[in-house]
Amino acid sequence: MEIIEDPLIRELKENVKHIREKSIKNLKRLLEKAEESFNCNGMEFYMAKNGEEANNIIYDIVKDEEIVAKSKSNTLSEIGIVDFLGKKGLEVIETDLGDRIIQLMNDEPTHPTAPALHFNIQEIANITRKKLKVEVSANPEDIMKTIKADVLEKLRKANVGITGANAVAASDGSIVMVHNEGNIGLLTLKNTHIIVFGIDKLVNTLEDAISVAKLETAYATGAKLPSYINVVSGPSKTADIQKMLLKGMYGARRVVAIALDNGRSKTPPECLWCIGCGTCITSCPVYNTMGYDFGYKGYLGGRGVAFTRFIKGERASFEAGIYMCTLCSRCTQTCPLEIPIADIIEDVRCQVQRAGYTLDAHENIRRNIKENGTPFR
Repeated sequence: MEIIEDPLIRELKENVKHIREKSIKNLKRLLEKAEESFNCNGMEFYMAKNGEEANNIIYDIVKDEEIVAKSKSNTLSEIGIVDFLGKKGLEVIETDLGDRIIQLMNDEPTHPTAPALHFNIQEIANITRKKLKVEVSANPEDIMKTIKADVLEKLRKANVGITGANAVAASDGSIVMVHNEGNIGLLTLKNTHIIVFGIDKLVNTLEDAISVAKLETAYATGAKLPSYINVVSGPSKTADIQKMLLKGMYGARRVVAIALDNGRSKTPPECLWCIGCGTCITSCPVYNTMGYDFGYKGYLGGRGVAFTRFIKGERASFEAGIYMCTLCSRCTQTCPLEIPIADIIEDVRCQVQRAGYTLDAHENIRRNIKENGTPFR
């Protein structure tokens, strides 16, 4: 993408690399500052040590609802919020177009920013016609309008919006979300807005958070800026009547921030630098061959399967494809923060192997060496 060669983008890349390195080194302090800032801004703050805790916090808030709406979020996919709430009898509506298509298809996303990329127009039209019971042509704009109308109708019944975050400013108590569709803006207008973010999203200031969001946009889409950058720093409020503070003017009366650890505090710092642009997987030869079989719940490619070890354990990393990686390092070459993914993969492979998860081919080599003194038969 030409924009990546822009001198301003190169300068931004260096700035964000410094921001992310410093932030990850100081996560404990940033967490403490975030809790203080959120409370000061009138937001509720919860710390969830794992996905189960995060899901239970959310359910306690939404248990009296029939339908809730959510935006695209790898963190929400990580904790399995849609399935969790579904089993509790709640309907969860995806508001992002790609994620809604995936939801209708009952499939998995193939890219963090283009989840339905693996379906052609006719397939999408067919499933839209079948699931929504409407006539729709195999035309992108017609499909978009049809799904949009359905989502907006369901949104009218929802009182709760759930989103992720692209970056979180601890000192300011502000949460930054970027999007092009406008759906997150609609979710912030619901009576209750719940925001779930990994603790690795924390940075110090709002300026730092905006820098991260800008770089992510440049590498994810090739645009200098997304159509929308939402900054949430508290509930909707006004003091226009006799300077009396009133909540819930147009937006949410209640804003809840949930910081998720889920293994991140034990993850190598370099693995947490990631800004979620997805550039690494588009350059990955294994991912381009295997698709989402090389990854776990939105965490795709080499970095994704390595990260899975820390959020889900050795077995999950093994099943996500930790041995598929060729260690070619094309991911590092294209990563804006130059994350040494191959080095991380090798370390995780050692942990996975020590836990007893090996390939049949590895066992054959080990047996041949023991019996024949050579890895070959």
